[in-house]
Amino acid sequence: GFHTPPKPPWSIWAKMKRNFRQIVGIILPVALAAVAADQGSKLAVVQGLDLATRESIDVWPPYLVFHMAWNQGINFGLFAAETEVARWGLIALALVISAWVWIWVRREGLGVWGQVAAGLLIGGALGNVIDRLFYGAVQDFLNMSCCGIENPFSFNLADVAVFVGALGLVVVNSLAGGKGQPKPGSRRKTP
Repeated sequence: GFHTPPKPPWSIWAKMKRNFRQIVGIILPVALAAVAADQGSKLAVVQGLDLATRESIDVWPPYLVFHMAWNQGINFGLFAAETEVARWGLIALALVISAWVWIWVRREGLGVWGQVAAGLLIGGALGNVIDRLFYGAVQDFLNMSCCGIENPFSFNLADVAVFVGALGLVVVNSLAGGKGQPKPGSRRKTP
């Protein structure tokens, strides 16, 4: 019988390289920029301005105050626990969710904006993972209040990136009808 010969190994590598560039070309730089902004801001404010010792610095009260908080839970201190199991569990959870988002965005073909949103979410998650690895807790220092409403919580740029990235993924996926956009080179049948 007739059979199709296997593809030469270099064609498989070429396809893998092309796919790698398509995803890494957008998600990775955005994620790295989010990590750099987060860690750079923490270095400048927490270390550079010695916020860890000073505890609070009025920048533009009440709209912006640097208020030091060591967060051992998730956003706004939810599920905080001072155990190593919780710390490593949150690190593992952040890494698993980041990997899942990366794979999901790739599989669904959510386009450039979906990849930007994924990069923000992943970069923010990794920024907080770095804190948990080195300090045992996340460094939160941004506090914003307005219009007579006093916000008791502090956050950081990683939290902003996670929020904006997650919101972006919801919007992009919704606009794509929940199915993602067609991948480059694919064709949809017209009715």
